[in-house]
Amino acid sequence: MESRKRSVWGTRLGFYFAAIGAAFGLGNVWRFPYVVSDNGGGAFVLLYLFFLFLIGMPLLMAELMLGKTTRRSVVAALDRLRRPLEEGSQAESQPGLLVRLLPQVGRVSVLVGLIILAYFGVISGWVLYFLGHTLGALFLNQGFAPERALETLLNNGWLQLLLTSIHLLLVVVIVAKDVEEGMERWVGLMMPIFGILMVTLIFQTLSLPTSAEALRFLFYPDFSQLTFSSMSQALGHVFFTLSIGFGSMVTFGSYLQEKAFIPIAGFRVALIDSIISLGAGLLIFPLLLSTDQGAAGPELLFRTVPVLFQEISGGLWFGAGFFLCLYLAALGASIGLLETVVSNLKDSQKVQRKKGAWWAGLICLSLAVGPALSTSVLSGVSVKGQGLLEVCDSLLINWILPVVALLVCQGVLYGLSDKIRRGEFIEESGGTNQKSLYGHWLFILKWVVPMVILGALGLQVVGLFQ
Repeated sequence: MESRKRSVWGTRLGFYFAAIGAAFGLGNVWRFPYVVSDNGGGAFVLLYLFFLFLIGMPLLMAELMLGKTTRRSVVAALDRLRRPLEEGSQAESQPGLLVRLLPQVGRVSVLVGLIILAYFGVISGWVLYFLGHTLGALFLNQGFAPERALETLLNNGWLQLLLTSIHLLLVVVIVAKDVEEGMERWVGLMMPIFGILMVTLIFQTLSLPTSAEALRFLFYPDFSQLTFSSMSQALGHVFFTLSIGFGSMVTFGSYLQEKAFIPIAGFRVALIDSIISLGAGLLIFPLLLSTDQGAAGPELLFRTVPVLFQEISGGLWFGAGFFLCLYLAALGASIGLLETVVSNLKDSQKVQRKKGAWWAGLICLSLAVGPALSTSVLSGVSVKGQGLLEVCDSLLINWILPVVALLVCQGVLYGLSDKIRRGEFIEESGGTNQKSLYGHWLFILKWVVPMVILGALGLQVVGLFQ
């Protein structure tokens, strides 16, 4: 593959911080609890972890490889793959339909990331709102009634839009810098702070009386609680937390140094993400089970956790640390998503970074209007009892993301030559084990990934008629 002059990660640690920051974000603190609750706890967690390593890790390696070998973001990278496919220069062949789809798949991938950033920006605004309330109660002696504060927020869509604007403005300013000055520096600074806060908070929540019940709910599998849609939701959450299917990992791969070894990078990101996922469960579920409210859906975290801060010693400090931790995660994820969009604008449309960041930010803000107003002005818009924000989340994560991830996977499988794939997967001194692992990786991409994704989507369709 031809190479182009391009910014690269200054250190391997910078890449891991950025990848984990983008992958984790609000996904496992905000989204993970209510998805796990909806699917019965331990059985879903086991399914999620199984798919994380069976499907998620191989796909993550494929996307990193696509970015590193083409030195392009997802739209330009898939467009680059189209030419050798059309010229018939590869040993393997695919129907012409895939050839025509590749550039469109890349564009859909970026659009999905932009829409996810839009409604993620709304949830990030919620986090900012509660962070402001806890800090105000700590330092300005303001009263803090969590339930009333949440109702005020949900009934005021324009306040949500203002908070979303503040969050997106901060993200745009950071991404407008180059990758090493912007994303790597800021996310590299945030992730260690995030990790320290997480560990501290987990120790405190595990001391609660509900910790044993939370551990049982989280780790004891009751497969009778799974539904027809659980498999697809587990897969969707894997893709969501690993940032697979919306171009982020292709973009991050394009910034990797030449000496970076794709299998090790993919394994480490997947492993750390799984540890953080379980850590988030240990953090959240003892708090959720400590409250008596029957909350569910996207509001679950905000309806239950803040109530506890009023009932424990030092609760306001606990709350401030928790929401600071949560916002740092949201900021890291948002930076990764916007960086992906801007990188694609640079590669495919030759738009300057600063201009691309501001234009993408404005488009994202316009897309956020619907989710921001979904609990107030547009509260009457619902599908099967789900509001606009929930419908958007479910449609993108459980339906569109798996399809896009599957098509990108096929592009890597049939668009990159075997020589290029082997060069990235097997080191020069690599022995039989690496060659064997390469064969297993190809088998999973070619057979297991399509069967599992299509099977999960099929079960989800069946579930619609139950």
